[in-house]
Amino acid sequence: MPLTDTACKNAKPNDNGKPAKLTDEKGMHLLVNGIGKYWRLSYRFDGKQKTLALGIYPEISLKDARNRRDEARRLLAEGIDPGVNRKVQKATKAQQAENSFEVIAREWFSKYLPTWTAGHADKTMRRFERDIFPWIGKRPIAQIEAPELLAALRRIEHRGAIETAHRALQTCGQVFRYAIASGRAQRNPAADLAGALAPVISKSFPTITSPALIAELLHALDGYQGSFVTQCALKLAPLTFVRPGELRKAEWQEIDLDAAQWVIPAERMKAREKHIVPLSHQAVTVLRELQALTGHGQYVFPGARTNGRPMSENTVNAALRRLGYDKDTMTGHGFRHMASTLLNEQGWNRDAIERQMAHAERNSIRATYNYAEYLPERRRMMQAWADYLGSVRIASHPRVGERTRIYDPLTQRT
Repeated sequence: MPLTDTACKNAKPNDNGKPAKLTDEKGMHLLVNGIGKYWRLSYRFDGKQKTLALGIYPEISLKDARNRRDEARRLLAEGIDPGVNRKVQKATKAQQAENSFEVIAREWFSKYLPTWTAGHADKTMRRFERDIFPWIGKRPIAQIEAPELLAALRRIEHRGAIETAHRALQTCGQVFRYAIASGRAQRNPAADLAGALAPVISKSFPTITSPALIAELLHALDGYQGSFVTQCALKLAPLTFVRPGELRKAEWQEIDLDAAQWVIPAERMKAREKHIVPLSHQAVTVLRELQALTGHGQYVFPGARTNGRPMSENTVNAALRRLGYDKDTMTGHGFRHMASTLLNEQGWNRDAIERQMAHAERNSIRATYNYAEYLPERRRMMQAWADYLGSVRIASHPRVGERTRIYDPLTQRT
């Protein structure tokens, strides 16, 4: 006679303490012992008697157990051992979990981590953890289709972070290509999303290129009333036009004031390539003054609270705000755009400018050897640039009775 819910609920072990077996139909029974109640299915396969666990009562109700029983009997009718099939399904799920997008993305990340700057690595992983993993991280990478990836990217796009969405798409594409190369995916769905995201509207860093406004800025930097270390950083920013992170992390061991050059090691450069910064007379003067204060430590611009760390990444921008320059007018990065724009206008060799800007070299083999490329011309250019800034400053405030002298970078004469 078939079981009822009431019979299952009231079932108890035998009086002698041995398990009780309550038979249902089609080979299913409820095994009751002192610990719990277990659904079981008895069946024969290849002439052997076998038992399949169907779940625990009451988590699995009588109705659910019968559904599981019927599914197992369907497999038997098709010549499939339901016990073996369950093991295969469990192994498949485990394999899929091992080959989830998140697992493979973290594996890819760890392989490339030694070639990246700390900042780039941090941004890449934060982008994954915030914008990608919550939506497709647990999905088997081989099963992810383009619409599913696009849905995750749309969430980034909808909050207005268009450039971040494009960067996430690019990085996901690299992960899929890695999965294909390592035999865990067949295709790259990111490649199907070309043109699916809103285009990025190019926006340059705020900067100043008018000589009159440059003069005002330079005078403002000279008059900065805060920390002397910060003032020196403000003065060097336009003279060296390195990236803000490269400037604030400068170490005294990298700088040779007698040779008038600063060699930034590859691990601190965005392109992971050693970079030489020729120092003008003006830059050397600033550094010699600062050396008396911070030269005994590691960093040229140590943090305000401890010498063991460089100044904060927001120090230069905060100083510019104190001087009245908001984020839409001038930033620490803007000194690079100022120099690039004006040096190109002044007719300097474009390749020499690009090399001094330390823009990434597309040919990685060539990049290994070109850190000193155009160096003699770059030395002349950096001194000429410092002289130009000085001439702009003087021209705006000439001393009484002194003829204004303006430096012409093209003729290199005053």
